[in-house]
Parts: sequence; structure tokens; C-alpha cells
Amino acid sequence: MQRSHTGRRLWVWVVLLGLTGQLAWTVENMYLNVFVHDTITDSPAVLAAIVAASAVAATTATLLAGAWSDRVGRRRTFIAGGYVLWGASTAAFGLVGVDTAASLAPALDAVVVAVVGIVLLDCVMSVFGATANDAAFNAWVTDSTDASNRGRVDAVLATLPLLAMLLVFGALDPLTRDGRWSVFFAVVGGATMVVGVVAWFGLKEAPTPRPGGTYLASLVHGLRPSTVRAHPRLYVALAAWAVLGTSTQVFLPFLIIYVQRYLDIDGYPIVLASVLLGAAVVSVLGGRVLDRIGPHRAILPVAGVYAVGLLLMFPARGMLAVIGAGIVMMSGFMLGVAAISATVRNLTPPDRAGQVQGLRMVAAVLIPMVVGPFLGAAVIAGADETYVDLGVVKQVPTPWVFLAAAVVVAFVVIPARRLARADQTQDVEVVP
Repeated sequence: MQRSHTGRRLWVWVVLLGLTGQLAWTVENMYLNVFVHDTITDSPAVLAAIVAASAVAATTATLLAGAWSDRVGRRRTFIAGGYVLWGASTAAFGLVGVDTAASLAPALDAVVVAVVGIVLLDCVMSVFGATANDAAFNAWVTDSTDASNRGRVDAVLATLPLLAMLLVFGALDPLTRDGRWSVFFAVVGGATMVVGVVAWFGLKEAPTPRPGGTYLASLVHGLRPSTVRAHPRLYVALAAWAVLGTSTQVFLPFLIIYVQRYLDIDGYPIVLASVLLGAAVVSVLGGRVLDRIGPHRAILPVAGVYAVGLLLMFPARGMLAVIGAGIVMMSGFMLGVAAISATVRNLTPPDRAGQVQGLRMVAAVLIPMVVGPFLGAAVIAGADETYVDLGVVKQVPTPWVFLAAAVVVAFVVIPARRLARADQTQDVEVVP
């Protein structure tokens, strides 16, 4: 397949759409948990339930929208319109709270009503975000790249979640610490809407073949046993993604709370900024190496780096120790995501790029975000450590979540070794 967009134009849209999307996902994946923890409830089970519900909504939306965008042969409409709605629903988080729930339903438990409201709004936001970013934008990236540059592109994409976290920490975290959550959500939501409008006028479609058959056939195609048999290496790569993703979700939803409340590091934005910048540099430099050696061969080594970082995080307490361990951990994580993502793109049938995004969501989001946070919550509950905030005793994440994550990622050896032994011949698409 030949690239439809090359050079500067490709990179502008990859970074603009990718980074803006990750800003919105940072709010949903990390800061929403902090918002709920600080203003509604400290229950780790509630935080895990929020993550799991959004994962189910996002995966379902990606499966439906990805197959739909394949059939219509247009990604721009889904991207632009989705980003506008995604931004509006993100801004709406600032309208939900215990006080609002108490005023709207005075006869009911305000905390329960607020939690239900957050879960429902999070699912709506996840549907729009998954349609725009996970389904359409990621399919557009696959359409617009080829095997010669996907390692570099996916290495840059892997850094964007951490760069988005850095931007949020540096520019917007003071709003959260001052309790100005409505302004925080409005800024990120407004920026997402603006980028959606820009994409409507500026993004160019990448030509792609359309699948035959009905929409229903396209929707279920990737779930059929015959498709799995026809593309075994694709599904092995997705299995590796599920293992890596589950490992990260054991600790990631609780990371900010851990640094703030357990480590009690006053300068935690400095710690997070140092880790994110250091890991981003390593990931960008490593992207060229992935293209050179083949991303499927790099999965096991970079997963090993990630596991070492997790083990180093367990005893790390001081600022410098946490920064060093964090750079190792997040560098391995980002390069692991880049290697697996590039492998999946290389094994994607040309007329099924949108559909494969749905499969990717099952492996990279649904399974990890349903299983991982509950594993982390169980570890936190088992440790039973607390702190006192304004006279209220609250549970706090402990370092044991990093050891639990290391145990989970060890299982990546199985699919990674199989991919490393395989040759570089792409699976052949079999159209039913």
C-alpha cells in the first residue's frame, strides 16, 4: 500500500488530532478518577466500575463506527463531528457533583446519584471519543501510512498520551487543586471542539478500498473463527496488546492518587513532568529502531524494560528514585505500545482498517480496563492503607500495584515469542 499523505501534512494531522484526543482521554482516564475521589467518593471499586463501564461503551462504539467508516469510505466526517461532540460531553463533567445531585433528587442518596450521573456521562463521552479517535482517526492513520514508517508514527503516537498528561499537569493541574473542576473540564472540552471544526475544513481523506457484503457482515467479520484462522498473527499481536494493556491498567488509574497521597511528594508535577519527557524522548528515538528491526521482534525486549521499571517503582520513595524508575517503566510501556500497534497495522487487511480498530479496542481497552482496575482495586483493598483528608479517612493506593502489574505483563512472553519466530509475510485476507 502506498501512503496517501506524506511528510509534513501527515505529521501535522497525526500530532494535532492525536494530541488533542489524548488530552481528552487524559481527563477521562486519570483526572476523572481524581475528581470522583476528591469530590464524590474514595471507593476504589467505584473508580474501577467507572473505568470498566467506559471501556465497554468505547469498545462497542469503535466496533460499530469502525465498520461503518470502512463501508462509507470516509473518515473525516466521523473524526470532525466526533471531536465536536466529544468536547461538549467532556465539558459537561463540570456540571455533575454531589450538590447538584442533592438539588435534583433530594429524596435519594446524593452520592449514589452523582456516581450514576458520572458513569452515564462518561459512557456518552467515551462513545463520541471512541468513534472519533479510536475508530476513525486510527483507521485514517493506517490508511495513510505503510510498513516503512509505521514504527516511527506509532512511536510518536505512543508519546502523545504522556505529553497530554504533561500539558494537563503543567497548565491545568492548578485548577484541580483549587477545586475549579468546571473550568478544568470546560478548557479541555472547548479545545477538543475547536480541533474538530478545524479537521472538518482541513483534513484530507486517504483513499482506501471498501469491503464487500452487508454492514452486518462487516461488523461481525473480525469476530468469526474463520477470520481468526485466516489471520493468526494479527490475533496473536492483539493478545499481546491485551496483556500489556491489562498490566498498565492495574496501576494507571490510581497513579496520580498514589504519587499525591501515598508518596506525599509536594512537587509531584515535577516528578511526572520529568518522567513523561524522559520517556517520550526514549520512545521517539526508539521508533526508528522499531522500523529497522521489525516491530514484532521488539515486543519482548521492550516489555522486559517495562517490567524492570515496574519492579523499580516498588521500592522507590524519594523524588529522584521515582523519576528514575518512572522513566524506565514508561519508556518500556510506550515502546511496547508502539511495537504492538505497528505490528497490528502491518497485519491489517487494506479494506478492514476501521474494523480492526474495533478488535484493537477489545484487546487494548475493553479487556485491560475491565480486568486491570479491578485487580488494582483488589490489591489496594488488601493492603488497607489509609490517609486522613479534612478529617475523613480515605483508602490510598500502595506500591503493591506495581508488583501486581509486573506479574501480569510476564504473560506477554507467550504471544511475543510466537510473533518473533514468525516470518514477515503478511496474512492474506480471505473475504467471505
